[in-house]
Amino acid sequence: MIRTVQTNVIISNIREMCIEANHYLSKDMDTAMKQALITEESELGKKILGQLQDNLGIADEEKIPICQDTGMAVIFLEVGQDVHFEGMNIEDAVNEGVRQGYMDGYLRKSVVRDPLERENTKDNTPAVIHYAIVPGDKVKITVAPKGFGSENMSRVFMLKPAEGIEGVKNAILTAVEDAGPNACPPMVVGVGIGGTFEKCALLAKQALTRSVDAWSDIPYVRELEEEMLDKINRLGIGPGGLGGTTTALKVNINTYPTHIAGLPVAVNICCHVNRHVVREI
Repeated sequence: MIRTVQTNVIISNIREMCIEANHYLSKDMDTAMKQALITEESELGKKILGQLQDNLGIADEEKIPICQDTGMAVIFLEVGQDVHFEGMNIEDAVNEGVRQGYMDGYLRKSVVRDPLERENTKDNTPAVIHYAIVPGDKVKITVAPKGFGSENMSRVFMLKPAEGIEGVKNAILTAVEDAGPNACPPMVVGVGIGGTFEKCALLAKQALTRSVDAWSDIPYVRELEEEMLDKINRLGIGPGGLGGTTTALKVNINTYPTHIAGLPVAVNICCHVNRHVVREI
């Protein structure tokens, strides 16, 4: 049975989610950051983590963003095949929600209309929108504003199949080592393996929105997530890039079928705020 969803509902929810994502850590990230303060072995690392906690507290009390880079809005829409949108064009509605969120929330507008001419759009639109048609009559919205300190540190590797899992491990560690302090660690590392050039990047981006307390359901992938987290935290980059045992809070890996001649790997790094808000309508 068809369910009608008014696009003004999409607008109002995305508006609220943009503001929420930029003002508060998600529950999973809040827990992970507090746990890192307990387990970090370096005194300087503990001090940095303590300062980050102070910053989060000030943002909460004064209702200001948890990071000055309030990101480019990345929106994932999972739309039930039994949903009918009524009102605005859905893409216009998503962008209107982003516009209202960034304007009403007094969030920094960081989007330029053309990548070379660099004129600011002044309302942080357009968003980057990813659509999926799924069974059912619900709409699942994920808002994940992405700052570019960490985004600029992300990589795609087109490996040869013969490089296998060791090549994948080397790619992940190379990306993190090259990022160093520039990704504002402690970081969350999203990894996409398989698909094509663009698919593996999307897999890595989606991996960042998975709760950091959830592991892959695929046994060998979970083992790889655990191994990579351990190896990354042995690199010594540490909180703020000033040394320590907490370089990453989590490694999330997504996989997808690929061509017999390829092994694409993407590493999408996110800073310690790793903003993501999820709602179902």
